[in-house]
Amino acid sequence: MREWQNSWQVVAMAAEADLVLSSVQPFKSEEVESYKCTGYRSQDKGFHVENALVHVFTRSHPYTTPVRVTMKEIVGDQRVQYYVPIELSDFMTRDFLCSDPVHPIKLVQDYVVNGLEERCCITMATKPPPFLLNSEQRQTASLDGDDVTESHCYEIQLLRQEPLTQRVNETELRCQLAYLDLKEKNTDPIESCVKSGSTTDTAVPNKSKNGRSMEGLHVNPTGEYRPDKATPDVHKPNEDPSGVERPDVDTEKGSVGVFFVLRPSLLPQMEEMTARRGEAKERGDLQTGKVVPVEEQIDGSHCRENTGASIGRMFGISGLVFRDVPISPWAPPVFHQLLLRGLFPAACQPITSLGQTLERLLSPHGVSVVKEAGCLYLTAQPMGAVGRVFASVGKHAEGWVQVTVSLNLDLIASCLFSLPDWRLLWTRDPCFSKCFDPCLPLHPPLGEPQPSMPLFRQPSLFSRRLSFDVSFWKGPSAWDDRKFHALAREACLGVVEKVELVDFFSRQEQQALRTSYCYRVTYHSHSHALSHTKALDLHRRLESLLCSHLHVTIR
Repeated sequence: MREWQNSWQVVAMAAEADLVLSSVQPFKSEEVESYKCTGYRSQDKGFHVENALVHVFTRSHPYTTPVRVTMKEIVGDQRVQYYVPIELSDFMTRDFLCSDPVHPIKLVQDYVVNGLEERCCITMATKPPPFLLNSEQRQTASLDGDDVTESHCYEIQLLRQEPLTQRVNETELRCQLAYLDLKEKNTDPIESCVKSGSTTDTAVPNKSKNGRSMEGLHVNPTGEYRPDKATPDVHKPNEDPSGVERPDVDTEKGSVGVFFVLRPSLLPQMEEMTARRGEAKERGDLQTGKVVPVEEQIDGSHCRENTGASIGRMFGISGLVFRDVPISPWAPPVFHQLLLRGLFPAACQPITSLGQTLERLLSPHGVSVVKEAGCLYLTAQPMGAVGRVFASVGKHAEGWVQVTVSLNLDLIASCLFSLPDWRLLWTRDPCFSKCFDPCLPLHPPLGEPQPSMPLFRQPSLFSRRLSFDVSFWKGPSAWDDRKFHALAREACLGVVEKVELVDFFSRQEQQALRTSYCYRVTYHSHSHALSHTKALDLHRRLESLLCSHLHVTIR
C-alpha cells in the first residue's frame, strides 16, 4: 500500500468538492462495449486494467446549522417556557420512537420489548413525560439506579413561568414549541408539528389536521408571545437580535433562578407514576373497581393471576434523556432510554430471569451480561455499559421485589446494526432509514437460533480523521470544562468525535494568575463530506466562539 502523500488521495480530494465515497467496485473492461485503453497521452503503452477499481461518489448531505429552539411545557402545576441549549437543538424534534417506524431506534425498542414479553406482560406508556425536572423532582427522585450525578444535568433558566389557572387540553399538555429548521425543502413545518403535538412561529390555522385546537401556541425565539405574528423568526445561534442573554452558555450554572434541569433519566417520572399508583391503592380505588389508567399500571398486582411462562407485568416508558458529558466517541449527550419496571415474586428470581432473556436477545450482537453487586450490567465493546437490570428501592410487601430495566437504545442499536458511530442515528440523510427493513424478524422461540440483523452500509467509506489543537489563556476565574465541550458541539455541527485536554499550566502575570489550556479536537464524520478546508473552518469558528463567550485569549 502506498504512503498517504504518494497516493491519489481520492477521498480527500472528493471531500473538497462535497462528495463522499459511497462504494468501490471492480472494473471489468470486457463487459464495457467499445472500451479501449489508450494509455497516457495516447501512447502505445496503455494503462494496466487488471484488478482495476471503480470509485463511486455521492453528493454529501448538507450540514445542519443549529438554531435557537424554544420549548413550552407543563411541569407539575407550572406552565414554563425555556431555551434549549443550542448544542442540543438538533435533537429535540426528531421523535424517532413515534414518527418513523423504520428508524433503527424504534426497531430496537420493539425488538427488545417483544423479546421480554416472553417472560412478562409489558404495557408501554403512550404520553411522553416533560423534558424538564423541577426542584422538587430533583430532590425527591433518586437517580442512583442510573449512575447519574448532578454534574450530568443540564441546568435550565426559564424565560417564563406561570401557574396553571385552568385545565389545559391534550395538545397543550405536551406542547413542544420548537423552531424547526424551516429551510428543509421536503419538510412541512405544520405537518411536522401536528404529528409531534407542537407548533412553530408560523401561520397556523385554528384547527390542525386532526381537529384539535392550535390557538394561542405561538412563541418567538426571543421568548415574547406573538399570537398574531405569522412570519417565522428562526435565527442562528450567534444572532441574538433581541439582546436576550444566552442562559445556556453565558450564564453561570447554579445561579439564582435555576430550578429546572433537562431530565438525565426517566427514573424520576417512573417513580412519580409508582407513587401515584400507591396513592390510588390507599384510596381504595382498586377495591371499588375503578379502572386504573394505563400510565398508572406500574406493579401489575391486579394481573398476578396470569399463568404460563409470564412471571409478572411491567410498565414501560421511553424517550430522550440528556446528559452533560464530555465529548468522546461513545458518550452521546442525548439518547433514547427505555425504562421498564415491575413488581415480581422474589421466589421467581426476576433479575436473573430478565437477564437471561436479554442475554439471549442481545448476545449474538456483541452484548454481554455481567453480574455485579446484585445488579446486571449490559456491556458491549467499544461502547461500555449499554443497560442495567437492578432492584429498585421502595416499600413492598414481604416476598416481592421491584425490578427496573434501563437500556440505552442508541448504543444497543449501534451494536445490533453494526453502526460505527452513534451519530449516524441522528443523520438527516433521507437515505438512512431506507437501509433498514421495517419487517425485522421477531425473536425466535426458546431453543431456536437467533436471527441476524441486517448490516448497515456506511454512506461514506474511508472517511478521514482530522485533528487540530487549540490553545488559549484563561484569566483567574474558575474554568468550566463542560462549557468548552458545549461550544465545541455547537460550533462544529456534529462532526467532533473526540476532545482531549493535552496540557495546561499557570503563570503569574502582573498580579494576576493566568492559566493556559491546550485541547486537541478530532473531527470525523461517517455521513458528511469532511475536507481539510471544512474542518479548518469549523475549528476557526470554535476559536471565535471561545473568545466571544468564554472570554479567552487564543495563543
